[in-house]
Amino acid sequence: MGVLSLLAPAFTAPSFENFCCLAYGFIARVGEHTITGMWQAARLAGRVHHSRAHWFFARARWSADRLGVILLDFLVERFVDASAPLLVAIDLTVFERSGRKVHAAWWLYEGDGPSRYRQMRYGNGFVVAGLVLRLPGLGRRVWCLPVLFRLWIPGRAPRRGREAPEERLTQTELARELIELIAARYPHRRIDVIGDGAYACSAMRALPDNVTLTARLRNKAVIYAPPSPPMGRGRPRKKGDRLGSVHELAQAPDSSWRQIDVPGQGTAIVRAVSGLWYPVWKSQPVRVLLVRDRHRKTELGIAIITTDTHATPAQLLERYANRWTIEMCFHDAKSITGVGQARNRNPQAVERTVPFGLLCHTITIAWYALHGNPHADVARARKRAPWYRAKRDPSMPDILASLRRELIKAEFQKAHPPDHKHQQNTAPPSAPRRTAA
Repeated sequence: MGVLSLLAPAFTAPSFENFCCLAYGFIARVGEHTITGMWQAARLAGRVHHSRAHWFFARARWSADRLGVILLDFLVERFVDASAPLLVAIDLTVFERSGRKVHAAWWLYEGDGPSRYRQMRYGNGFVVAGLVLRLPGLGRRVWCLPVLFRLWIPGRAPRRGREAPEERLTQTELARELIELIAARYPHRRIDVIGDGAYACSAMRALPDNVTLTARLRNKAVIYAPPSPPMGRGRPRKKGDRLGSVHELAQAPDSSWRQIDVPGQGTAIVRAVSGLWYPVWKSQPVRVLLVRDRHRKTELGIAIITTDTHATPAQLLERYANRWTIEMCFHDAKSITGVGQARNRNPQAVERTVPFGLLCHTITIAWYALHGNPHADVARARKRAPWYRAKRDPSMPDILASLRRELIKAEFQKAHPPDHKHQQNTAPPSAPRRTAA
């Protein structure tokens, strides 16, 4: 309740009461996380009608953006140094649904996880922005805490004889909205955004001045040198000579490559190229990092483009490696926390239910960083599975189980308050009782 009370300004009084009950039910729920399942886990089934829970998502007056910004303020103030930049990961994920009448449900490509799990799925696609950071006491793992969300509705071609559909924002345009929202909230702080190859596009051109973007670059992208100073009359050049595509730049002689140590990732062989990606980002100065694995020096592993022209290659590679934390966040949220299992069709309810679950996921991790006991949870897990010797840090199941134990303990103590009237009898037993014993 101490953490939840910080979010009260995002609600009216009745909505905040419902939010606390549903957040309790969402975290405590062990089975499928439907709306009525949350209501049962909150011990309200049979006492208050479940339509109140559906009303909270479909009609209550509250904004997921305002709730996410307030939670982001708390996370930044509590866990991020005042002089450190904010690292924000952004990506799209799909939550499977069924039914023709579900709002904004489409066949979308699910790219989370290993390649054998990537396939087309029918469901709702959400663009998610999460704060990436290391939490005190939780070991070496880097966590992504989702805070802001947008429901993506893909466009549909107009049919013959019908009016054209309304213009809808693309996935990358929705991501830009989230980035600009964070940048406006922290105008005097540097924000480093990381994303996959989908976000290296024209929609990310001319981001706010305090924002840098680091993303994967496609192999066919062509890099140009910066324009030379104007000499004589005529219009100055907007770009310099063509340096080549990514594959052409990767064919450079070995003398232009160097081996660097990436903190927490090992060593890599890189080549840095500065210039312009003029066909997409026009005159925005960029740096391209071509990365090779040290065991396969003849193959290009990955190409990374960034608008941060001051960071070292090691810092850029470490930053981009943390992009995978948002994929781990999606996996934990779907398979462990239970996000996306609710069934609703109302447009406003669909737009709010998944963000509500992801925010509860963030609140759970933040609570554990403040009040959890990682050493006791790791010791308990290693005692239960002594063959698991590599476990050093708590996982998401450990965090969720710890908070559930505390909820059960608080509920039990509230239902059975301690009775201080009856004290233990410490008088010595009488002679007949001693004889019987």
